[in-house]
Amino acid sequence: MITIALIAHNNKKTELLNWVKENQQALRQYKLVGTSNTSKLINELLDMNIEPFGHGPSGGDILLAARLLQGQIQKVIFFIDVETPHGHEHDIQTLIRTAVLNNIPIALNRASADLIVLERESRE
Repeated sequence: MITIALIAHNNKKTELLNWVKENQQALRQYKLVGTSNTSKLINELLDMNIEPFGHGPSGGDILLAARLLQGQIQKVIFFIDVETPHGHEHDIQTLIRTAVLNNIPIALNRASADLIVLERESRE
């Protein structure tokens, strides 16, 4: 089963929550993992089963990059806040670089997230 990681910066959590709500049916075809706060929020409000794996600023982005390298995650949806500085910017860049270098689809906004999730439905 394909695994998708769901991540959102604090200012983008509501946007990701709304996107997940709109795409619940399509997302149920995947195994979902997410950073601790994002997965907790979505699980509580939408009754989803997103496996938490770590807090972004406390190394969660690096843990995710490692899972990408191990082949455990095949797609990433990361609603990124480019207008707010982040203390763990280097970790974020490592995650993005890891996805790009390993040819793993990574969505950084709603439009690209739609393409990553819905492309599966268009092939069926």
